[in-house]
Amino acid sequence: MDARLQSHNLEFIHLDLLSRHKLKDAVKDCETIFHLAANPEVKTGSTNPETHYQQNIAATFNLLEALRKAGNNKTLTFTSSSTVYGEATRTPTPEDYTPLKPISIYGATKLACEALITAYAYTYGFKALIYRLANIVGPRNKHGVIHDFIQKLRKNPKELEILGDGTQTKSYLYISDCIEAMLIGIEKSKNQVEIYNVGSEDQITTTQIAQIIIKELGLKNMKLNYTGGVNGGRGWKGDVKNMLLDTTKLKGLGWKPKLNSTEAVKRATTELIAAP
Repeated sequence: MDARLQSHNLEFIHLDLLSRHKLKDAVKDCETIFHLAANPEVKTGSTNPETHYQQNIAATFNLLEALRKAGNNKTLTFTSSSTVYGEATRTPTPEDYTPLKPISIYGATKLACEALITAYAYTYGFKALIYRLANIVGPRNKHGVIHDFIQKLRKNPKELEILGDGTQTKSYLYISDCIEAMLIGIEKSKNQVEIYNVGSEDQITTTQIAQIIIKELGLKNMKLNYTGGVNGGRGWKGDVKNMLLDTTKLKGLGWKPKLNSTEAVKRATTELIAAP
């Protein structure tokens, strides 16, 4: 299904990236393309890996083919993921960390997309910016730990199930900080292909997130029920227990997040609770 909505300043095209034959016309007059489309549920990969293959790798390949056939030079901006690093032994983890050994199907598909984009950019002469994102949160989250906890607590305000052992420690970034990072990268990057980490400068545990949400909902006497998880307390197979990105490269362009992980989680929680 595809649909078009036009105004004086905007043309909106609702189009499936798996419909390859329709993409060429959609990209032909674009100077900058933001490729944000993907299946974001990391857990899905352990039970249905083909979903990630189709919606991440195949969709990216179709878009790249459309760019190739359109012919004129453009800038492609791609949202990758911190999961491409896998269980990094160095934190904060810089962009040049090796070897990249993702532990989830999701992370593997994002890394595959990075490789395809890099090769296409050099071969067919367009610019590519790859952003390896931490956990991005905001008022429109429809998945992820904040959304899941809020939904669980609305169903049962006395007990909260937490996948894993609660010690999973990660970086969370508010959406407006993420957008600013991407725009600065587009404005100031010089090389044909650039890779940037995008995340906050600190971390927060899953248990701390739960406590923030419980407080914002005004709940008392809450029982936290830890599932124990898999492989040493992970929430699911492929869940990275410790993630913190080194954002020195992006900060060198003049970017710095306004909110830390705790502030980002608290703001997103407040906004999601208030949403209709």
